[in-house]
Amino acid sequence: MSTFDPIEHQHIRFNPLRGDWVLVSPHRAKRPWKGQVEKLEAEKVPRHDPKNPLCPGATRSNGEVNEDYESTYVFKNDFPAMLEEGPPPPPSDDPLFQAAPAYGTCKVMCFHPWSDLTLPIMSHKEVRKVVDAWAELNVDLGKKFLWVQLFENKGAMMGCSNPHPHCQVWCSSFLPNELFVKDKTQKEYYDKYNKPMLVDYTEKELKKKERVVLENDYWVWLVPYWAVWPYETMLLPKRHVLRIEDLTDAERDSLAEIMKKLLSKYDNMFEVSFPYSMGWHGAPTGERLKGDNQHWQLHALYYPPLLRSATVKKFMVGYEMLAQSQRDLTAEQAAEKLRGLSEVHYKLTEES
Repeated sequence: MSTFDPIEHQHIRFNPLRGDWVLVSPHRAKRPWKGQVEKLEAEKVPRHDPKNPLCPGATRSNGEVNEDYESTYVFKNDFPAMLEEGPPPPPSDDPLFQAAPAYGTCKVMCFHPWSDLTLPIMSHKEVRKVVDAWAELNVDLGKKFLWVQLFENKGAMMGCSNPHPHCQVWCSSFLPNELFVKDKTQKEYYDKYNKPMLVDYTEKELKKKERVVLENDYWVWLVPYWAVWPYETMLLPKRHVLRIEDLTDAERDSLAEIMKKLLSKYDNMFEVSFPYSMGWHGAPTGERLKGDNQHWQLHALYYPPLLRSATVKKFMVGYEMLAQSQRDLTAEQAAEKLRGLSEVHYKLTEES
């Protein structure tokens, strides 16, 4: 029998954060494909459209008028998934039909007043304002809610119906499924090894360098060993940090810097505004603010769907939906591809 080669032979990899496995099938990457890049026509996005509900001064569907904002801008989502009040569901003795109260609030945060910008082509100062606004929201909303989920869906491929640069904030009285599992797995690891899982993981990845794409004095951007999406990545601080508001001034500056570079690499992959869903995970808030959360480590997750070109994406169907997650490209191959891309955005290169 031949010797195992991780870039040739199928295997499964364990995700200690979720407690599950991903099937890696690198030999499938040899399927016929000429490797061409299918460039999309550049999307014509007007800098300001009075009919766009995210633009400064625009009237939204509920009749409210946006402020004539010049930086970040936050407002309540006009179609929230959760409300702060409502009747609780009736109790049930049947274990197969259980329901529980769910309260929360949803907000929208615009990154910039111009619709034709995205984070990688905003200035460092402008991205830093986004980081500060995220921290302020986590503090303000975290006083009341157990979980504050900051997330961005970028691109129509990820369900974003508005090209204006923005993210969303969904807050809940309960710990969502993903975070419930992460809270449990990180606590178990901490109790066993007396060290936060992701702090330990980051240190080991920095020594191996196999999956590290970018790093600076305070941050490391890498492809997780257990990544599912083709170019899935994780952004982690180099020190132990519980929540985004705990970042120092220098760490926030450094975060804005590395975010511009990593998102430029994404866009440079196929010279298109790279679609993704991203979000921040840190220690729970609300009633957990005064509790022991030392097992937690702040991190951001990026889940982009593109696989082979700007128009070929990874579909999570069939085996993935019915059995378990599967990927063709190994985490190491994805990291190597991302490392080789320029940190300077292709649009800025053309304009310079």
